[in-house]
Amino acid sequence: MVPRSISRKDFIKNSSILFAAGSGLLATGQAVAAGSQTAVTAGKTLTLKNVRLETGFEYEGEEVVGTKTALFTIEISDGKIKSVLPNNPAAKGVDAKGLLLLPAFKEMHIHLDKTYYGEKWKATGKRQGGVKGMIALEQQIIPELLKNSTYKAEKLIELLQSKGSNIARSHVNIEPTSKLDSLKHLQKALENKKDTFEAELVAFPQHGIFYTDSAALMKDAAQMGVDYIGGLDPTTIDGSIEKSMDFVVQLALDYKKGIDIHLHEGGESGVKTIEYLVNKVNENPVLKGKTFVSHCFALGYLDRKKQEEMAEKMGNAGVGVMSTIPFGGMIMPIPTLYKYGVDVRAGNDCIIDHWNTFGSGSVLQKANLAAQLYGYRTEFDLSRILKLATHNVLPLDDKGNRQWPRVGDKADLVLIDASCSAEAVSRISPVRSLIHRGTVVF
Repeated sequence: MVPRSISRKDFIKNSSILFAAGSGLLATGQAVAAGSQTAVTAGKTLTLKNVRLETGFEYEGEEVVGTKTALFTIEISDGKIKSVLPNNPAAKGVDAKGLLLLPAFKEMHIHLDKTYYGEKWKATGKRQGGVKGMIALEQQIIPELLKNSTYKAEKLIELLQSKGSNIARSHVNIEPTSKLDSLKHLQKALENKKDTFEAELVAFPQHGIFYTDSAALMKDAAQMGVDYIGGLDPTTIDGSIEKSMDFVVQLALDYKKGIDIHLHEGGESGVKTIEYLVNKVNENPVLKGKTFVSHCFALGYLDRKKQEEMAEKMGNAGVGVMSTIPFGGMIMPIPTLYKYGVDVRAGNDCIIDHWNTFGSGSVLQKANLAAQLYGYRTEFDLSRILKLATHNVLPLDDKGNRQWPRVGDKADLVLIDASCSAEAVSRISPVRSLIHRGTVVF
């Protein structure tokens, strides 16, 4: 995908978000509620008929001008694809009614542990004092947020499911105000949803590792089932790149975890933090492919040459970027990151909380936003950028050969009201059903 320029005026003109409330997949005459842990079918098998799959590209000369599809019957057993068969409308099973089947989406940067979602609407207040000001605000409101955080996390999970995501990576506060309670409450919510949803957890020192006394709590959290060790703006919050990042890296090594740090800092300190982390990964190859920088805004402020250099270093070191696809005065160089093999994943970050209220829960919307920002307008380009929502799983390869679904693949699927991937991205088409490991959960 070659990025094309788009003016801010054109972007704003074209950026209206089209959402529609989707009805659940009807299997037995009743819709399955979001988050339900009751399988539609008895036992561990599920048959879908009249399922639309992409089968190839349509060309005019060498240009892709459309996507071919056909109807199939798909058999699922023990959470995996058992067979992909020519369509049999008379088969016993769930009638997908010609809806398009896509890989389930993955929400890869969110905070399930702290949200107003599920309660009364509340807009954010005016920010004062930057990130440190927000830390002071959190210290005041977290005790109230924790009172029903398990319930709200479950409601947030159900929102993600209704938007097609069955997997999330959630950062969870580890700091002196909530201590380990944010983690414990979220783990309870995930236990309640364990049959219908999966999550990777990041121990996140939201109030700084050393700015507040969080180091000991981070060590405790590392032993409580988290998957990644997080960090936060080491220069502006903790006052030292080396001290903060050395702690994060060593904790990850000691407990065999990955790394996923928040880096909002632009300018020299942001660049130096990225370079320091890249060097640490190169010194400790076990962290390659397991280290991520969330936001990573510093890249957006660099000139093109420096962006290329940084992307190449990150790609070679296996350091990925978790992005909310921001727009405005700074646009992330995601096409350049892809060019150098950087693992880019997308997420909503905040959904109706004290940081912002614009998170929709849809990573398909993030793919749409990326398409607008980087000028991906053609059938081919729109079909390719779907990978932001599915983490690189696409129905067709670049030559138009069907590569998904295949026998043995996990049955993590969405049925969506669209004719093809390109339309799904361009129109943010409504998700009608989500299937997690062979069970209809929305």
